[in-house]
Amino acid sequence: MATVQVSGVEVAYERVGHGPPLVFVHGAGVDGRMWQPQLAALADEFTVVAWDEPGAGRSSRVPSDFGLADYAGCLAAVIDELRLGPAHVAGLSWGGTVVLELYRCRPELVRTLVLADTYAGWKGSLPPEEVRARVDGVRKMLAAPPERFDPTLPGLFAGDPPAEFVPLLAAMADDVRPDSLGLQLTVMAETDQRDLLPEIAVPTLLVWGELDARSPLGVAHAFQEAIPDAALVVLPGVGHVGNLEDPERFNRAVRGFCRTHP
Repeated sequence: MATVQVSGVEVAYERVGHGPPLVFVHGAGVDGRMWQPQLAALADEFTVVAWDEPGAGRSSRVPSDFGLADYAGCLAAVIDELRLGPAHVAGLSWGGTVVLELYRCRPELVRTLVLADTYAGWKGSLPPEEVRARVDGVRKMLAAPPERFDPTLPGLFAGDPPAEFVPLLAAMADDVRPDSLGLQLTVMAETDQRDLLPEIAVPTLLVWGELDARSPLGVAHAFQEAIPDAALVVLPGVGHVGNLEDPERFNRAVRGFCRTHP
């Protein structure tokens, strides 16, 4: 693991392989370990980087006033640290929202965007009543006593989680910090990035699970309509976490897209 210091926050990241830089940004309630199948499969062709965002995994805690621009600034610092030029940057779910904000703040660091089962913020992608229901669910989750705290968000997989990744998912859940998760999801609920989407001027790949219940396929179509020349790959029979539920197809889509835009 390597680390970079940003405004008093220590950000940890893993780097493997050689070649064009490909940076993966995880969702809420997990950490960089969720990208294990991608680090293993794509390091033969790319310098693959997976961070633990501030407040998650091996990175340090964040102040309570940390905002979306602060997450994006920390991600920019990781990419700057690599000194490999503009990178392919991929984000899943909340990670995609962070990646979009990185593009808003530091577009020169982004060679291409890979947005997987993500949102332009909950406010920017979901009906208001759905946002309210999710916020209520988060409040109930965070109000539970420590021994009953369960950070697993509903609807992550189309069916049961893949058996080979159940221990990994459990290990990541055990390491979730309630205050950090609450901050992430509060920021997500208040974010609306729809104004940014038509301004994206780099090649963009959308990778979506056909059966995603958290960010339904209609959100992907809205992204495709708003982002100039965005390409959409739909993973059949897959839910919200396609990189774990169908890593072979997910990796194939990402590899082919990044090869097309070296």
